[in-house]
Amino acid sequence: MLKIVSARDYDDMSRKAANIISAQVILKPDTVLGLATGSTPIGAYHQLIDWYKKGDVGFSQVRTYNLDEYRGLSHDDPQSYHYFMRDNFFDHINIDLNNTHVPDGANPDAEAACAEYDKMVADAGYPDLQLLGIGNNGHIGFNEPDDHFSKGTHCVDLTESTIKANSRLFEREEDVPRQAYTMGVQTIMYARMILVVANGAAKAQAVHDMCFGPVTPQCPASILQLHPNVVLVADKEALSLCE
Repeated sequence: MLKIVSARDYDDMSRKAANIISAQVILKPDTVLGLATGSTPIGAYHQLIDWYKKGDVGFSQVRTYNLDEYRGLSHDDPQSYHYFMRDNFFDHINIDLNNTHVPDGANPDAEAACAEYDKMVADAGYPDLQLLGIGNNGHIGFNEPDDHFSKGTHCVDLTESTIKANSRLFEREEDVPRQAYTMGVQTIMYARMILVVANGAAKAQAVHDMCFGPVTPQCPASILQLHPNVVLVADKEALSLCE
């Protein structure tokens, strides 16, 4: 079942999403969180940091598993998702860094890196709550439009549209890695609850197709229609085609 929560703007979306995450952690302190990177979730992370500093929520028992990582970047590379998560969230809360996990993009052996990550996520029992953004082309994690839904963690070739969208975070577009390791769609679907955040008019078509389009691997997010517990928190621009 897919529930839609409308937000006024990015800040309102971020607060509403952070409310859902903090409630999960308060009710189950040893929660397993699946986390996402990109610009959309940053506001929710910063809101959670504020609430942690006020003593409203704590993360000492939480374990986290991130969706994806660029292939070929070391963990301390400022463009890596390891670095992103520390910079935007982990370094500002009371989480044990040993309980945080991101695919090992520094491992050039894609098969080994992906198999190892799959085992870690499975051994953790899969996320209680999985946070997702959605790409302009409907991708979730780095699962791009395809002729089939992916299963476990795997290495993907990023599409030109994704490379272009991510280039704003790099000095030059040619600096964006062309491959990434990502959790598969099946792995994402094993989460007990999925929280999707989206903002801006550029996401409107993808959001519409996710919620109301046919379930097709051409829009990977559309499979979320088949999950029993999905909440979409999106601003009015992202929901503009859903009225």
